[in-house]
Amino acid sequence: MAAIVSISLVAGCSLLGEESSDDAGPIVVGTTSAPSTLDPAAAWDGSWELFRNIYQTLLSYPTGATTPQADAAECVFTDSTNRTYKCVLREGLTFSNGDKLDAKAVKYSIDRIRAINASTGPNGLLGTLESVQANGEREVVFRLNKADATFPFVLATPGMAIVDPDDYPAKSLRKDDGIVGSGPYRLQSYEEGKQAVLVRNDNYKGFAERKNDAVTIRYFQDSGKMVKALRARDIDITYQGLAADDIIDLGRKGGDNEGLQLIEAAGSNINYLVFNPKDPWSNKLAVRRAIAQVVDRAAIAHKVYKDTVDPLYSMVPAGLTGHTTGFFDSFGDPDAKKARQILKDAGINETVPLTFWYTSDRYGSDTALEFKELKSQLEASGLFAVTLKNRPWNSYVLGYQKGEYPVFGRGWAPDFPDADNFIAPFVGDQNALGTPYPAQEITQVLLPRSREVSDRANVAKDFEEAQQILVRDARLLPLWQGKQYIASSEDVSGGERALDPSTIMMVWELSRKTSW
Repeated sequence: MAAIVSISLVAGCSLLGEESSDDAGPIVVGTTSAPSTLDPAAAWDGSWELFRNIYQTLLSYPTGATTPQADAAECVFTDSTNRTYKCVLREGLTFSNGDKLDAKAVKYSIDRIRAINASTGPNGLLGTLESVQANGEREVVFRLNKADATFPFVLATPGMAIVDPDDYPAKSLRKDDGIVGSGPYRLQSYEEGKQAVLVRNDNYKGFAERKNDAVTIRYFQDSGKMVKALRARDIDITYQGLAADDIIDLGRKGGDNEGLQLIEAAGSNINYLVFNPKDPWSNKLAVRRAIAQVVDRAAIAHKVYKDTVDPLYSMVPAGLTGHTTGFFDSFGDPDAKKARQILKDAGINETVPLTFWYTSDRYGSDTALEFKELKSQLEASGLFAVTLKNRPWNSYVLGYQKGEYPVFGRGWAPDFPDADNFIAPFVGDQNALGTPYPAQEITQVLLPRSREVSDRANVAKDFEEAQQILVRDARLLPLWQGKQYIASSEDVSGGERALDPSTIMMVWELSRKTSW
C-alpha cells in the first residue's frame, strides 16, 4: 500500500477536488531512468518504463492487480500440465498507425525476439517456449517445452510488447527513434536522453482508463536537478532516481516544499553485486566469501541512503514467497577477522586487487556514494585494494554483457512479482548479466519443479533451497531492497495508484485537479 505524506501546509489536500484533463498542458514526469532502446527486442531493462505506456501486451496489471489480467487478449492454460497456453485477442485491435493487430502480429512479435536474440533483449524470459501458433485472426497458442506456471507473468512484461510487422524487421533491430504500438499512448516525439512526448492513442482498446490526454517524460542524469525542476514547476511529478538526501529534504514541511507531496510505497527492487568468473580473483570462491563476510549492508542503508532502503540478505526480497535471510544466517555481522581466515584457509595471504564498476547515470546520484562506501569497507579490512570505475548506462550494459568487469553493480526491478524472477534471470549459461552461471541444481531441478505449481504460495521450499545454493556460491551478493518514493505537485493525483507490481509507472493514472 502506498502512503502519502503531505509536505505542504494543507495536509492531504491533494486527494480532494475533481480530476481534469490537460487544460494546463501535458502532465510532465521527471525520471533518471532513460530508455536504452526503443525496440522491445533489445530491451530487458528500464526501457520497459516507457514501453508499458506505449506498447501493448497480451496480459497486464490493472490497478491493484498482482496477477496478470487480460489486456490485448483473454488467455488461459488449456491443459493440466501448464504446457499449452491459448490467448484470444479482443476484436478490432489496431496499431496506432491504423494497421491491423491480429494473431499473426503477435506471433511475429514473439518470434522476432527469439530470432534477433539480442544480448540486451528479453529472449532469456522465453526459455520454456517451444512454438507460437496463429490460428485465424484472433487466436494465438503458445506451446511450452516444459511446465511453466510463470508464463502468463512473462507475457505481461513490456518485453513481450506487440509490434507492427510492417514497421519492425523480422531479424534485425529497428534503427530509428520511432515506435508503432497499440498501447494507451503513442510516441509523438523523442529526444534521446532528454524527453519522450506521449499523446493519447485514439486506436487503443485495452484495460487502461486514461485520466489524461498527454504526458511528457523528461530524463535527468542528476536527482538534484530533477528536484529543482519539480520545485520550479517545470515538471509535475518525479519517478525513479530520487537521491536519499532529496527524499529526506522533500519530507520536510513548508519552505521550498510548499505545494508538494511525497508518496512512499513498498518496493521490491533490489541492488546487488555480480562477480565475473572470467576474472582471476573474482573467480575464487574464497575471495567472494571474504567480501560477503566484510560488507556492511546496514552501514550502506544508513550512511548512504539515510534509511530509505533496507539491508537485504537474499536475492528474493522481503514480501515475496521464498524470501530468506541466507547471507546473514551464513555470515552474520561484518567481521574482518573471519574474512582474513577465509582467505588464509584458501592460501591467499596477499592483498586482493579488484576493480568495481558501476553505472554513472542509471540508479540515481547515490550510486557513486554507495561504491565509495563499499571501497572504504573492504579496504578498511586490510584485505582488499579496490579501484572504482564507471560508465553511462548505455555503454555500461555492453561492458558487462561482454564480460569486461571483474565486479559490477546492478539494480533489479522485477519483470513480474514472483520469486522465480529474482533467481532465474541470473543463472544459466545465458542470463541477464552476461556472466555464465550454470547452477545446474537450480536450473535443472528447482526452477522446473517450482514451475509445475500454479499456486505460487506452495513453492517456498524450492526457492529457499535455491537461495542456499546462491549463498554457497556467492556469485551474487545482495545489498539492499528499495522503497518507492514519488514526489509531485499537490494538484496532481494518481501517483499512489500509478505503480504496477513491477514498480513501473502507469502514467494513465495521473491527473490534475480542477478544484479544492
